[in-house]
Amino acid sequence: MTTMESLIGLVNRIQRACTVLGDYGGDSALPTLWEALPSVAVVGGQSSGKSSVLESIVGRDFLPRGSGIVTRRPLVLQLHKTEEGLQEYAEFLHLPKRRFTDFSIVRKEIQDETDRMTGRTKQISPVPIHLSIYSANVVNLTLIDLPGLTKVAVEGQPESIVQDIENMVRSYIEKPNCIILAISPANQDIATSDAMKLSREVDPTGERTFGVLTKLDLMDKGTNALDVLEGRSYRLLHPWVGIVNRSQADINKNVDMIAARRREREFFATSPDYGHLSSKMGSEYLAKLLSKHLEAVIRARIPSITSLINKSIDELEGELDHLGRPIAIDAGAQLYTILELCRAFDRIFKEHLEGGRPGGDRIYGVFDNQLPSALRKLPFDRHLSLQNVRKVISEADGYQPHLIAPEQGYRRLIDSSLNYFRGPAEASVDAVHFVLKELVRRSIGETKELRRFPTLQAELAAASNEALERFREESKKTTLRLVEMESSYLTVDFFRKLPQEVEKGGNPSASAADRYGEGHFRRIGSNVSQYVAMVSETLKNSIPKAVVHCQVREAKRSLLDHFYTQVGKKEGKQLSQLLDEDPALMERRQQCAKRLELYKSARDEIDSVSWSR
Repeated sequence: MTTMESLIGLVNRIQRACTVLGDYGGDSALPTLWEALPSVAVVGGQSSGKSSVLESIVGRDFLPRGSGIVTRRPLVLQLHKTEEGLQEYAEFLHLPKRRFTDFSIVRKEIQDETDRMTGRTKQISPVPIHLSIYSANVVNLTLIDLPGLTKVAVEGQPESIVQDIENMVRSYIEKPNCIILAISPANQDIATSDAMKLSREVDPTGERTFGVLTKLDLMDKGTNALDVLEGRSYRLLHPWVGIVNRSQADINKNVDMIAARRREREFFATSPDYGHLSSKMGSEYLAKLLSKHLEAVIRARIPSITSLINKSIDELEGELDHLGRPIAIDAGAQLYTILELCRAFDRIFKEHLEGGRPGGDRIYGVFDNQLPSALRKLPFDRHLSLQNVRKVISEADGYQPHLIAPEQGYRRLIDSSLNYFRGPAEASVDAVHFVLKELVRRSIGETKELRRFPTLQAELAAASNEALERFREESKKTTLRLVEMESSYLTVDFFRKLPQEVEKGGNPSASAADRYGEGHFRRIGSNVSQYVAMVSETLKNSIPKAVVHCQVREAKRSLLDHFYTQVGKKEGKQLSQLLDEDPALMERRQQCAKRLELYKSARDEIDSVSWSR
């Protein structure tokens, strides 16, 4: 999977988790995580071809069709790219355990779910339908299909329907993280396009708007849409994309989307008007264009998304503290139960580390794969290039050139080279830390006795993570100290060998003549490279020892020591709060805990994707 697919797939997973937890436009003072993540809203007038564009991108015929207003509720469509050969299927959020492989049934379910909310009328509802489609023939995207803009109310609709639809559409596309896919039919004057009018109002600079021109094949003979597609009559920041949808006759004949895409490609390739634009036209190009732009937007938003997640975590943790703890009765029995539950969790955690359960082997993977790979990728070739060696040696000499061996230059080159080892050292510590955090999370989930007590689970997780943070800090200090030790005292034998190597050249006068020549600096770079390689081998062996000693060994020995101390100091009422609570508070706390887990998981996933870039 490419980095782009990883990023967009990550956003899709987080957005889906948000909808499952109800974190979709909630009442939090902070913007919801969903709203902070970019998505694509499809906007257009009724009968502009919105449904056909969406079906072309998906490659499936799955949307309700008909005259008048068909889309009466927002449809949040998440496309998930799967591996080749796997069966395509769809899932609705309101039917989480049911997979649909027949897309005609998907169409019927969209219609039925719409009717369940609005009745069999032409009313609209702002409550979205969430649909996920898993297929090897799609790109990772989140698309929001909105009701078509209209100019007049028809029979069965209130007079306010025109404004109601516009307000609903506006509520989505005015968000700064929303990418607007503005659909306009080519056989109508672009100046009358409702989609372009509304898009221009909420996105006057056009940074978020992509213009799509449909029905190019239905234009009057002798006319074309080149003025629009080439940006002369209506200029956008992003290029216009032309689409040729299936005709009604094709739909009636059940022409599949693969054949429709082929006809679309043939239309542009053979068109005398659009042939020169054929490589940048069509639904397949549109999907790739949106995916590429979405990836760029996500990259740019990662810092702000991470900041929002951290603020949300603080808010949720504060709310959990504010809710308080329930009251139990027998303090002695409660303390015994808490300690037994902790021991059960600690036993499972150690089984993960020692091989009784899976997961601990990932730590060895850090040392056997990630650390050596990071060491190999350090930019010593560039740092010890002839040009840089000459520069560093010359600067170290100052106004007085060195007489025999440039010791200060050597020291500068070695010190600056060894400084590169800090990155892999810290990365190894962080990688093991994330493995340990994941093992804590899994161990809590696998401790059946803990499932009745979500409060105690949260306390255990918090205490474990606090301990792991302390271990990580100590491990970082130790591993960085190993690097600093290598810089603090260089191996003397290395310098003592240098004059001997110079004398091996034969004539000392020849060596002196070459002292400022290219060969001289190449030998210096080679000598430093050999020394750095020696240090690299040393650190490759010593860093894992330090990490295991400071993190893994301490996690096995004393993960919950501080927690035990704190629990032992608690009074009866405080102990009862860990094991019992009011049902209403339990429900509220569970929701907060789930959202907190989502936000922490999102933060870790974003960190992991950023690390792999």
